[in-house]
Amino acid sequence: MKPPPSPDRPAPKRGRRPLSAIRRMLASEAAGGLILIGAAALALVVANGPLSEAYAHGLHAALGPLSVQHWINDGLMAGFFLLVGLEIKREALDGRLRTWPDRALPGFAALGGMAVPALVYALFNLGADTLRGWAIPAATDIAFALGVLALLGQRVPVSLKIFLSAVAIIDDLGAVLVIALFYSAGLDTTMLGLAALVLAALYGLNRAGIGWLPAYGLLGLVLWVLVLRSGIHATIAGVLLALTIPIRVSPGRPEAAESPLHRLEHALAPWITYGVVPIFGFANAGVDLTGLTGDALLQPVTLGIAAGLFLGKQAGVFASLRLAVALGFGQRPAGAGWGQVYGVAVLCGIGFTMSLFIGGLAFADPQHETAVKLGVLAGSALSGLAGAGILVLVRRPAAIR
Repeated sequence: MKPPPSPDRPAPKRGRRPLSAIRRMLASEAAGGLILIGAAALALVVANGPLSEAYAHGLHAALGPLSVQHWINDGLMAGFFLLVGLEIKREALDGRLRTWPDRALPGFAALGGMAVPALVYALFNLGADTLRGWAIPAATDIAFALGVLALLGQRVPVSLKIFLSAVAIIDDLGAVLVIALFYSAGLDTTMLGLAALVLAALYGLNRAGIGWLPAYGLLGLVLWVLVLRSGIHATIAGVLLALTIPIRVSPGRPEAAESPLHRLEHALAPWITYGVVPIFGFANAGVDLTGLTGDALLQPVTLGIAAGLFLGKQAGVFASLRLAVALGFGQRPAGAGWGQVYGVAVLCGIGFTMSLFIGGLAFADPQHETAVKLGVLAGSALSGLAGAGILVLVRRPAAIR
C-alpha cells in the first residue's frame, strides 16, 4: 500500500495539467520545425549521393496533368496555405492580433523584416532580370525558427516565442499578398469569374451560419481547380477558402471546441506540420553540390538572397521593433532583454519554406533554381546558427529575471 499523504509529502497529482492552447501550438510548431530540418538535410544527402538521379527523375515524373513536384508545390501546399489562412483569421479575430495595440509591435517588425531584405536583394540585382526575385528573402519560416528555439529550451522566454509567432503570421499574410499581386501571370478572366462565383457561394454558406465542413471542402476543391487554371497561383485558393470558414469568437476564454474554424485547424495542423511541410522541404531543398565552385556562391541571386535573409531580416525586424517601442506603439516582450530580442530578430532570417516557394515562382530555369536554393540554405543556416548562438550567450537582465 502507498503511504498516506503527509505535510512533508504532498498527495500526488492526478492526471496532467492541461497545457494552454498557445503552448500546444508552440510545441507542435517546434516539433514540426525539427522534422523539417531533418527533411532538408536528407534532401541534400540524397541529391548528392547515389540516388541523385532517381531523386531528380522522381520529382519530374508526370502524375496525371502535373509532375510530382507540381502536385507537391501547387496541390499539397494549398493545404499549407489553408492552414496559414486559418491561423491569420483566428489570430485577427480571436487571438494575439485581435486589437490594434496587439498588432502594432509585430506588425512594425514584420513590415521592416519584409522591406529591408527586399532592398538588400535589389542592391545585388539592380538592372538585371533577376530583380524579379526580390521577394524571396522577405519571408520567415515559423516552423523552422521555432524548431531552433525548441533546442534552446528554457533559455528563451515564452513571450519571445509568442512574439516570433505573431511576426511570422503577419509575415505570411504579406507573402500571400506578394504572391497574388506579383507572381501571377497570363490571367484567364473566365476562370477568375467562375472562381469569384464559387468564393461568393462559400461566403453565402458562412453568412447562412452553415458550419458543415464537407460543404466548404467540396467547394474549396472546385475553387482550387479554377484558381489553378486562372493564372493566379493555386495555393491562393487555400487562403481564400480559409477566410470563409466560420469562427465562433470567444475572447478571454479557451477556444470554442464547436467552432468550425478551430475544428478544421486542429484537424489539419498535424497533417500539414508533420506531413506536407517536410515533404515540401525534401522535394525542394535538394541541390546538387557536385562541381560547385566559389563563383556559384557569388552569383547576384545567391548573394542577394543570403544577405537579404541574414543581414536584411535582422536589421529590418530589430530596427523596426526598437522604433515602435521608442514611439510608444508597444512594449518590449515581457521578461526579455534587448539582447534576446536581437537573437530572435536574427532567427527571423530563417526563410526556408516560404522563400523556396517564392523562389520557385520567380525562376523556372535550372541555373537560377540552384542559385535560389543555395542562397536560401546559406542565409537560413547562418541566421539559425547566429540567432541560436546569441540566445545562448546573452542572459536576461537581472531586473527582469
